Amino acid sequence: MRLGKKITLGFFLSASIMVVLVLFGYLNFVEVRKEIQLLELSDTIRSKTLQLRRHEKNFFLYRDPKELEAVYVYLKEITMLLHESDSTGSGRKLQELNATVNEYSQRFNRIENIVREFQSELNKISKSHMQHSAILPLIEAASLESPLMSAEVLKKLYSLSDNHTFIEDLRKLDAEIKDIRRLGEEMIAFSKDFDKTARVKADKALFLTQAMILFVLPFFLFIGLGISLIIIRGILKRLNILTEAVEKTSEENFTYVSGFSKNKGRDEVDILIQRFNYMGERLEEREKELLQSKKLVAIGTLASGVAHELNNPLSNIYTTAQRLKKNVGDEYPPFIIKGLEDIFNQTMRVKKIVSELLEFTRGREPQPRKIEFNELIRNAYLHVSDVVSTEKIRFSLGAPRDKINVFVDPEQMEQVFINLFRNAVEAMSGEGNLAVSSEPDYNLNNLIIKIADTGKGMSQETIEKIFEPFFTTKDKGTGLGLAIVYNIIRKHDGDIQVKSEKGKGTTFVITLPLKEE
Repeated sequence: MRLGKKITLGFFLSASIMVVLVLFGYLNFVEVRKEIQLLELSDTIRSKTLQLRRHEKNFFLYRDPKELEAVYVYLKEITMLLHESDSTGSGRKLQELNATVNEYSQRFNRIENIVREFQSELNKISKSHMQHSAILPLIEAASLESPLMSAEVLKKLYSLSDNHTFIEDLRKLDAEIKDIRRLGEEMIAFSKDFDKTARVKADKALFLTQAMILFVLPFFLFIGLGISLIIIRGILKRLNILTEAVEKTSEENFTYVSGFSKNKGRDEVDILIQRFNYMGERLEEREKELLQSKKLVAIGTLASGVAHELNNPLSNIYTTAQRLKKNVGDEYPPFIIKGLEDIFNQTMRVKKIVSELLEFTRGREPQPRKIEFNELIRNAYLHVSDVVSTEKIRFSLGAPRDKINVFVDPEQMEQVFINLFRNAVEAMSGEGNLAVSSEPDYNLNNLIIKIADTGKGMSQETIEKIFEPFFTTKDKGTGLGLAIVYNIIRKHDGDIQVKSEKGKGTTFVITLPLKEE
């Protein structure tokens, strides 16, 4: 992953964590505020319920209309509070409290009606029984506090039956008063329970807020800092390794940075390390090429001097041997005839070596012109067929359908392929498959040429020395053919590589630039 992506990902993670924390904190704040509001509501309801019970008791004791009015005022306020809290979805307990308050209000209305009917009946009785007028106010005063006791007094005083309306009203009044007191106690219990629940929820919300501040926030900050430190540490570690490698390279002691594959490419530091390793590979290749060039120059200088010094004596020996060969007749002993033949043949061989030495040392610069590649290959193979037997060689040329024009020196490049084809035929002992293929790489503007044979192959040790002058595996070879091939390819700004395995053949891979001038 690239550093830019890592930084973006780190920023995104940090931003996401911050957003989550802010959102969590906001939601928790809303929850705390809600619970505090519920706590305030529960405290208000509890306070008003207690006031309601106080005025209720005062009304039952003193029958004061102001106390009755106060009861209805508190009932209305409690109902309004419950209605508002119900609109915010405060829970089942408030709904139950609301139902209890409604029932309380209805029963209080019934008590008021019963008291009104009882007062009317009592007024009627007092008019017809004036002798008890002094007792009736006491009975009236005690009717709300002790309805059943008042009923017993009235039964004895006026000889009333149990079914009398007067007595029935007092019994109903007693039942309603008991129910209203029970409902009042339930309202108190509900308000206390609601207050307790609200306090527990508020404490829980505050605890969560404290936990987030004390634990969650530091935890996420620790994770964010940890991830950042891991990324920075990894980058610095690899940069330190690269710095050490650069310092060693500056001291001409090149060191590869190991542990980083060519296809890894995780971030820019890895790419930098890969480029550094690639640069090292190229430097080593260039060092080998420079060493090869120095070796070729030294050998070329030496060979040029030797060739020039040998050329004149060889010409004299060749001319003398040719003259003697013409003048020797059958009367001479056979060993003399054979000796002259050997002198002539070995002189020809040495002249050939000198000729190749001169060709190797001249180093003529290419004179490129445009030529069709397939035509070049066919002409080279025809020249080989004129020199060595290719009857049992199965030659194939694989090339794109479209013609490929290359800008090269035809004579020099033909010499390259003649040498390679002849070596291939000799490696196969005159029988086998010789395949030539070409493939243009338009991205790099190169032509890739492969020459593969099914010969005996080469060892790794031989491959490493194959382009060195005078190195040969043949009994009568000069070791200059592939060195000349190498020079020609390099002068054409190309490259030549060899792949081979014992018993499985050899493949030469040539890379030539596709240029028009």
